[in-house]
Amino acid sequence: MRAAPAFCALLFFSPAAYAIDFDFQGYLDARAVAATQLRSNLDGGTGLLRFENDDSTASLHFAEAIGQGHAQVTPDFSALAVARIAPGQRTLVDFLEAYVRYRPVSTNPWRWSVKAGAFFPPISLENTELGWTSYWTLTPSAINSWVGDELRTIGGEGTLEWRGESGTLTLMAAAFRWDDPAGVLMADRGWTLNDRPTGLIDHPREPDMTLIFFGDIPPDHTPMFDEIDGRVGWYAGASWDGSDLGHVEIIRYDNRANSAAHREDYFAWHTRFWDVGLSRPFGEFMLLSQAMLGQTTITPFPGFQSTTDFSAAYALLGWERGEWRLAGRAELFATNQENPGIDLPFSEQGHAFTAAASWLPNDWLRVTGEILYVSSRRGERLVVGQNPRPNETQAQISTRIYF
Repeated sequence: MRAAPAFCALLFFSPAAYAIDFDFQGYLDARAVAATQLRSNLDGGTGLLRFENDDSTASLHFAEAIGQGHAQVTPDFSALAVARIAPGQRTLVDFLEAYVRYRPVSTNPWRWSVKAGAFFPPISLENTELGWTSYWTLTPSAINSWVGDELRTIGGEGTLEWRGESGTLTLMAAAFRWDDPAGVLMADRGWTLNDRPTGLIDHPREPDMTLIFFGDIPPDHTPMFDEIDGRVGWYAGASWDGSDLGHVEIIRYDNRANSAAHREDYFAWHTRFWDVGLSRPFGEFMLLSQAMLGQTTITPFPGFQSTTDFSAAYALLGWERGEWRLAGRAELFATNQENPGIDLPFSEQGHAFTAAASWLPNDWLRVTGEILYVSSRRGERLVVGQNPRPNETQAQISTRIYF
């Protein structure tokens, strides 16, 4: 997606962005990690987690540096860009989001807004913090890990709000391009749990076991935010925020990719899904729950079509008081791949449990400890001589310095 670097630079360095009101903030994140020895999916391995250890000892990691620039050009018009420095990126500095937004001031119950650029679709209930990070944990659920890995709206989105006495109804719709490869990781790699979303310039690594299975030589990468077939994708949804129900939402997503289209060795994947979510406070407690059900399809050559059905759901309970946040999450996830006439071992079933505790003594410091356990079965692991159902554990202590 060649337009991304120029567009991001425009938002950061345009004189107009500094003319009125410009704000810059960010953080540095360092971690101590103890994890199982299964090689991470980020390095082409079969592990579902972000980190790996070569032995049983803990290791220190520079996780990332995030910088966010926000320009309020007028009371109605703003621009935002989020940049990241992290190990393993294709470039030293990458961008997660970069967009402009027009939201006119409203004095009646109706309010509307539009934004354009590159941004995360409004699916995650967890990732609401700076740098698209989770409020409650370090590692988002499998659902939102995948959203960060493969989805980015590069286009425009409009919202319409109605604010009544009992709550707020929001309708939204978007049109986008440059997301045709979305689905390749779900089909070839399955669900993962990691907090390193794909940057706009990055190209995620394909699983080595998939390449070996088809007789290719690893490593290989896939361009994620790319336009292959010239079609426009869309999503639309509705949400309700009220004192009785809390927040409830439903979203339909369809990238409308032509599953037979390709450029060189890179194919378009027709990916579509339903997503529903709920968040509700109970005094000092907060309940988050989300479920996703979808399909991704590829037709690499005439007469052969492969469809991967995917599903996942989680429930998170958080508690907050003063300087402390505690959270626990349980989740299930699965994929089922149908390849008529060919039996391929790409289906998956799994579950995961996460516990996290954060200490926030002041505005510039957050220390978070997290333990994550995941168990998944994927027959494809047999290709590289591994146990098809390993148990993985990852313990982290993160120190974030905000500025």
